[in-house]
Amino acid sequence: MKNILKNMDLNKSFNEVIVVEGYHDLDRIRKIYPNVDIEITNGSEINIELLDRLLLLSKTRGLILFLDADYQGERIRNIITKHVGETKHAFLRKKDSISKNRRKIGVEHAKNEKIIEALSNCLTYNEERTKQITISDLYNLKLIGQKESKIIRGRLCETLGIGLSNGKTLLRRLNAFGISLSKIEEILEGELIERS
Repeated sequence: MKNILKNMDLNKSFNEVIVVEGYHDLDRIRKIYPNVDIEITNGSEINIELLDRLLLLSKTRGLILFLDADYQGERIRNIITKHVGETKHAFLRKKDSISKNRRKIGVEHAKNEKIIEALSNCLTYNEERTKQITISDLYNLKLIGQKESKIIRGRLCETLGIGLSNGKTLLRRLNAFGISLSKIEEILEGELIERS
C-alpha cells in the first residue's frame, strides 16, 4: 500500500469543490488532501439553500460529487445533478467502501488508495451530449428486459465505476458520461470470457 500511495500525487490540489455526505467523509478525505474544499450534504437532508450554493459553486469552481455507493448516495447524486447540471462524478465501488463490521457503506470506510483512485478518475456528466446509446442497444446487450439483466447491469456498472443503476438511469448515465457502445461491448465480452 505504501508503494501505491508513494507513486500518487498526494499534494494534488483540486479547483473543484468535493461534495460528500457527512463529516466523517470530510475527515477521511482531508487526511489525504488537507487543502481541498469540501461541501457536506448532511446525508439525505438536502435543502434548497444547499442546492443553490452548489449551483453557484458549480458555475464558479466546479463540483466533484463523491457520494456513498448506496441507495441514499445515488439519490443525493441524482438530486444534485438535476439541480446543478454538468458536473464531475467520482465513484467508489460498493465493495471498496464497506465498513470493517460489514454493516455500513461509505466514503469514510474506503482505503486511501481507493479514494485517490476515485478522485483521479472522475467522469464529467453532461446531459447535452449526443445520445449515442439507445434503449434498443441496452435490450440487445441484455442490460434490460431479460431475466439476468440486473446482474449484467450490476457487473457493467461496477466495471465502469458509475454506481449501480436501473435500466433508465444506466441509459442516461452512459450517454451523459460519453461512454461508447464499443466500450460497453468490450466489457461485456470480457465478462463472458471470465464466466466461461
